Amino acid sequence: MTGGMWRARLTAAVVALVILVAGLAVRLLLPAGAFSQNAGTALYAALIYAGVVVVAPAVRPITAGLVAVGFCWAVELLQLTPVPSHLSDRSLIARLVLGAHFDPADMIWYPVGVLTLVAAHLIVRRPGQTV
Repeated sequence: MTGGMWRARLTAAVVALVILVAGLAVRLLLPAGAFSQNAGTALYAALIYAGVVVVAPAVRPITAGLVAVGFCWAVELLQLTPVPSHLSDRSLIARLVLGAHFDPADMIWYPVGVLTLVAAHLIVRRPGQTV
């Protein structure tokens, strides 16, 4: 793997860590309500985007965005079945990853979180560069 790939992967991992800390801060420091719910949803989607780039550092920003939103929507739609709720009752990790209840507003907030990172990625990435 080239130095550029490792740099892209490391940058994405650092971004993921920052997003994770921001998500935990929102959950712990803000009162429960629409703002904290929507911010958490957008940050979850942004974290998935960063994860896509960690796994595939050469991915183009728009492709990574489509994969991240697609994953988030698939998880949200899965919540229409009893599976995530069943797993979430038994595991905190499953609850954090899969959630438990379908919320149609989340379908809008996922692209909001992803678009922010797609835009940032497009700004910092030069043609032919992996970051």
